[in-house]
Amino acid sequence: MSKSPVQPASTPVPGDLSTESEQDQISQNLGAVLNFYSREDQKISRSQRILERISLVIGKPTYLGFILLGVVLWMGANILLHRVGRTAFDPPPFFWLQGLVGLGALLTATVVLAKQNRFSKLAEQRAHLDLKVTLLTEQKAAKLIDLLEELRRDLPNVKDRPDPEAAALQQSMNPDLVLAALDEDIGHDKHLQPTEDSKADAPDEQPPSN
Repeated sequence: MSKSPVQPASTPVPGDLSTESEQDQISQNLGAVLNFYSREDQKISRSQRILERISLVIGKPTYLGFILLGVVLWMGANILLHRVGRTAFDPPPFFWLQGLVGLGALLTATVVLAKQNRFSKLAEQRAHLDLKVTLLTEQKAAKLIDLLEELRRDLPNVKDRPDPEAAALQQSMNPDLVLAALDEDIGHDKHLQPTEDSKADAPDEQPPSN
């Protein structure tokens, strides 16, 4: 009985170059984002870290329950001491309690604002990055349109015809002109928007007489 010939093991097929390039690009972009957040995290001072840890505790629902429980216990203890004939450490209307609540509200607002200021700086940096990427993408798109138009003119089997829209799109956008046009549109909208005084001064419409 003859044995069937052993088939040679197939050599591994290398992966698609386009897929590998796409994965490398994704890894590079993710690495850039992680490096950005790592650099920003290293810039945080020790006091800022303490404030943000406190803000994490303040932002939890249990913190609100703790405050309500403390206020109830404070008021109940003073009322109970007054009823049993003892001297209350903060009799009604609880001036010490009002002062502690006001001080706590001030400290809480300061902690929240300190954290929000850092987040607003990060958001501003991300907005600047988005703007730069958008402008770069627009320049690349304009260059691609320019190359396609040049290719269309050079191909002998493609009819050369004027295309005003393509000619306009292949010009890169001027950011200063766009911002000026945006400011002009915003100012025009505010000018057209009726105010409450103008609505009050406007005469009432009379129904048409028969």
